[in-house]
Amino acid sequence: MSEPLSIAARLDRLPWSRWHWRVAIALGVAWVLDGLEVTIVGSVGSVLERPDTLGLTATQVGWAGSLYVAGAVLGALVFGRMADRLGRKRLFLLTLLVYMAATVATAFSTGFTTFALCRFLTGVGIGGEYAAINSAIDELIPARVRGRVNLSINGSFWVGAALGAVLSLALLDPRGLGPQLGWRAGFLAGAVLALAVLLVRRHVPESPRWLLAHGRREEAERVLAQIERDAGVAPAAATTGDDRVASRVPTWREVAHVLVRRYPERSLLVLALMASQAFFYNAIFFTYALVLTRFYGVDPGRVGLFIVPFALGNVLGPLVLGPLFDHWGRRRMIAATYGLSGVALLATGAAFLAGWLDAMSQTLAWSVVFFLASAAASSAYLTVSEVFPLEMRAVAISLFYAVGTGIGGFAAPALFGALVASGSRLQVFGGYAFGALLVIGAAAVAWRHGVDAERKPLEEIAPPLGADRVSVPPGREQRAQWPPVRR
Repeated sequence: MSEPLSIAARLDRLPWSRWHWRVAIALGVAWVLDGLEVTIVGSVGSVLERPDTLGLTATQVGWAGSLYVAGAVLGALVFGRMADRLGRKRLFLLTLLVYMAATVATAFSTGFTTFALCRFLTGVGIGGEYAAINSAIDELIPARVRGRVNLSINGSFWVGAALGAVLSLALLDPRGLGPQLGWRAGFLAGAVLALAVLLVRRHVPESPRWLLAHGRREEAERVLAQIERDAGVAPAAATTGDDRVASRVPTWREVAHVLVRRYPERSLLVLALMASQAFFYNAIFFTYALVLTRFYGVDPGRVGLFIVPFALGNVLGPLVLGPLFDHWGRRRMIAATYGLSGVALLATGAAFLAGWLDAMSQTLAWSVVFFLASAAASSAYLTVSEVFPLEMRAVAISLFYAVGTGIGGFAAPALFGALVASGSRLQVFGGYAFGALLVIGAAAVAWRHGVDAERKPLEEIAPPLGADRVSVPPGREQRAQWPPVRR
């Protein structure tokens, strides 16, 4: 039997194994579903304007996208708090059920009101997924590869985007279901995929780190021993009392103290990263189909063809650049990807304004922009999930996702829907320029306040709150020192 190790050290020492692949795939599908949902709406946006479907206006299509984002914000706040209180596993099962029910309902929408409501509820499920799953991923993946794995999983959004694009091409084809029924079948396909994922997720264990933080040491030891066996490693000796535990989830006041008083620079960093990438992505992608159909005359049924290369660039970005976040470091790579994606969008916007692009060259230019931007956006989720203490990890993810997306994401689809509807290239370019300046500003914040979290255990990056409490007799945990002493 090997010498005693902490639970965190035992998780971080594990070699990459088939067990890790199973966890990454089972949890990472959340982003595939999100990409599928967003792309189907983007691909069928123009189809939904037809009188023989829902008869929406371009502005209503934009508002449907904004309501989806609003639902995601609410879902993140509600389910993020529950993930810290009730556990990661319960929540990544519950949120998937919410998503599945809402996307089925979307397929049976009869007008703007029902469609918008269903999109809102679908967003609620997806928003809840972000908090529970990002927490679980970081707590189960070894520190030495946490950056590249997290980025790759977050980048899998674009696998769903490509799938949605291909589905839209097949389903909207007049030789098949056609526009009248094809868009409905697309949403039903998302529900079928979610059901398959639900069956796989049942076998993903609870986070041993979360179990330990809630005083369930024996269960944490048992779960971790099984993980070690599945990873092909002999279980280590039982951990000693060196692992400090918390007895409860911190209150909102205590959470605020940690964010504002203990880690104000980290809070500023995460807010800048989340808000800028949310505007950048939601502004462009929710109105992608509208730009292609309005300015380049692309047939609505062929929009999916142009999303495939765009999605490919987004998938490749985190895969190719992800290892550099572990090798060169978080601060350098976050600042570089944010800054370069902003510069690239400015150049693409200028070419769009000058009329130098056609539908294909516009798509290729966007693919280059988002090769960089995809890695940048994924790094925002990586950052927020690893720079705050375990006891409030999920709620921190949900708060910054909610605030950042609320600031940068909610208004973006509706705003760009109106800009595209104006038919003015200058107005659309103004929106692109604003989004580019936001991410360039975030790059400057990352360079100044970035956290060098590469290859470090989560407990070293942000010590658990329980480690700062004074020693108290069993059963008297509520009288421990709060708020913790700032370091």
